[in-house]
Amino acid sequence: MVADVLSQGAPGTQFAIADRHPGVYGNGPMKSRLILPRRYRPQLGVRETERAIKALKDFFELNLATELSLSRVTAPLFVRSGTGINDDLNGIERPVAFPVPDLGGSQVEIVQSLAKWKRLMLAELAFEPGFGLYTDMNALRPDERLDNTHSIYVDQWDWERVITPADRTVAFLRLIVGKLYGILKRTEQFVYERYPAIRPLLPDTLAFVHAEDLLREYPRLSPRARETEFVRDHGAAFVIGIGGALSDGSLHDGRAPDYDDWSTPAEDGRPGLNGDLLIWNPVLKTAFEISSMGIRVDRAALVRQLEIRGCTERRRLFFHRRLLEGSLPLSIGGGLGQSRLCMYYLRKAHIGEIQSSLWPTAMVRACRRHRIQLL
Repeated sequence: MVADVLSQGAPGTQFAIADRHPGVYGNGPMKSRLILPRRYRPQLGVRETERAIKALKDFFELNLATELSLSRVTAPLFVRSGTGINDDLNGIERPVAFPVPDLGGSQVEIVQSLAKWKRLMLAELAFEPGFGLYTDMNALRPDERLDNTHSIYVDQWDWERVITPADRTVAFLRLIVGKLYGILKRTEQFVYERYPAIRPLLPDTLAFVHAEDLLREYPRLSPRARETEFVRDHGAAFVIGIGGALSDGSLHDGRAPDYDDWSTPAEDGRPGLNGDLLIWNPVLKTAFEISSMGIRVDRAALVRQLEIRGCTERRRLFFHRRLLEGSLPLSIGGGLGQSRLCMYYLRKAHIGEIQSSLWPTAMVRACRRHRIQLL
C-alpha cells in the first residue's frame, strides 16, 4: 500500500511511494509514481555496475543479431519533420524539434523510436525475407511520466526483419517472440556466471495471452494491473493484440496506426498481430515491459487503421505513400529497451541507476534516502 506521498519539486508534482504495483496509485497529467522497495540494497556498486552494463549489452547484442539474422546499421538521431518517418507512439507525444539553417530552415525532429525508418531501410538496403537489421538507437521522449522505468532518454535496440505474406500470422509472431525469449534466458545465465548472487528467475516457458483474455479474466482491474496479476502467476508473458478496441470498447494500451498491425484478425478471429513482452520484476514486484513488437501493417491494415484513428490525411506523407504504393517490404520488428534489460538483470530499482538522465529533485532525494543511487 502507499507508504508516503511527496509533493516537493515542480508545482503539482507528486510521487506515490510504495512497494507494490504503481498502477494502483493516483493519476493525472502532472503526477509521477515512484516505487521505493523496502530494504533495497544494490547488488553491485556503481563502478561494477558500469562494467556489467558493457558486458551485458555486448552479449545481448551479439545474440540478437545471430538469432534473428540481423545486420547492424547506423541509426539517425533526427529526421525531417512532416515526412511521417518519426514514431508518434500513442499519437500524442511531442517530439523535440528544431530548425536547421543550412537546410533552408527546415524543421527536424529528434526520433522517439525508429519503427518506420527501419522499414524504409529494409527497402533501401534490399534485405531478403528472413533477414533484417538492428540499430543501437538513442531517442528523446520529453512527454514521458518519469518513474522507476520511464526516462526522457531512451536507449534501445530497434530491429526489423523482412517477412513473406505467409508469415503474417500469430503463429509466426509467436515463433519470433520465442527466439527473443531464448536470448533473454541465455543472457540471464551469462549474468549469473559472472555474479552468482544474481540468481536466474525467468521461467522455462513463456506464456502467451490475448489482451481480450486478460480483460475477461480480470474485468475490474486496469490493463496494467491485469498484466501484473498474470505475470505474477506465470513469470513471463507475451500479451497479443495491443492497440485495437477490446470487447468493452477500451484499449489495453495505445498504438500508433501506422506501424504495428493491431486490427487484422488472426487465426482465432481476434484482431492483432503484435504485442508486448513482459517479465516479472522481483525488485519492483510488478510486470516489467521489455519489448513492444509486432508484424507491421500492410496496405490494407494501414488504410483501415488510419480510418479507425481518424487520421487519413497521413496517406499524403512520404512514408505512408511509399507503403501504399507497395515499395516497402512486409516486415516484423520491435524495440528492446537497453537500460530496462540492464535494470532487470542487475536487479536495480530505478532506470536512473543504469543511465544518466534528469529527474525531479523530490525523486532524487527520495531515492537517495532509500539507497537508490541515480547516475
